[in-house]
Amino acid sequence: MKNAVAIVLAAGKGTRMKSELPKVLTPVAGRPMLEYPLAALQDAGIEKILVVIGYRGEEVQKKMSHWPNLTFVWQTEQKGTGHAVQCCVETLRKIVPDTETPVVIVAGDSPMMQGKTIAAMLENWYAEPTAGLLGTIEVENPTGLGRILRDSEGNFLGIVEEKDATPLQKTIREVNQSYYLFRMKDLLEVLPRLRAENAQGEYYLTDVPGFLLREGKTVRALPLLQSIEATSVNTPEERDRAELLLLEFQNRTTNH
Repeated sequence: MKNAVAIVLAAGKGTRMKSELPKVLTPVAGRPMLEYPLAALQDAGIEKILVVIGYRGEEVQKKMSHWPNLTFVWQTEQKGTGHAVQCCVETLRKIVPDTETPVVIVAGDSPMMQGKTIAAMLENWYAEPTAGLLGTIEVENPTGLGRILRDSEGNFLGIVEEKDATPLQKTIREVNQSYYLFRMKDLLEVLPRLRAENAQGEYYLTDVPGFLLREGKTVRALPLLQSIEATSVNTPEERDRAELLLLEFQNRTTNH
């Protein structure tokens, strides 16, 4: 996977964590949260990793200085996930000469991320290269998460956020957990078209698949995530729960 590149979104403050620390530096099982997705990406064989920083970004840089092959990109204004990726365009063009390269994009506040999942996404993409591929998962309680829409044949149609979902769409249990892969040239073509036409005034990465589909390009959504990866961390209570789950998971995998 040496020619793959990854973008890790790590600029947020994490106001619900009740801490002045940048969210991605919140400790989980003795390690800053950001180290888990970095480890997963490296386990999957990705050597070039861009980390988007913003809130107290100098602290994030300093804390991660021992990690090899990281390039830090500043998002000085937090204007959404799409904007974070837009901030990476110039750097991407410099370090990745081949625009056919797959670009994996993940959230930095994902302590449950597994290298096997990222590797599976890349393997599926190399077997059938398309404009985009999303890693998804089915959960018991999808409340608050973006639902994966499919047609009658199971083809991916898009992501609908909870606030925009119809009552029927809210019954969908397959959700988006921010595991994205895009062919670089397709991603670069679409990023300038993102619009902040929403209540938050933000540019959403979740709009990218829709733009690609409307151009007649193929985007696939595959339920590749492991059950542990359904756990989100947005509050101290969720962090504590994630820590317990992570330790249990590590014990199980160590003992097998």
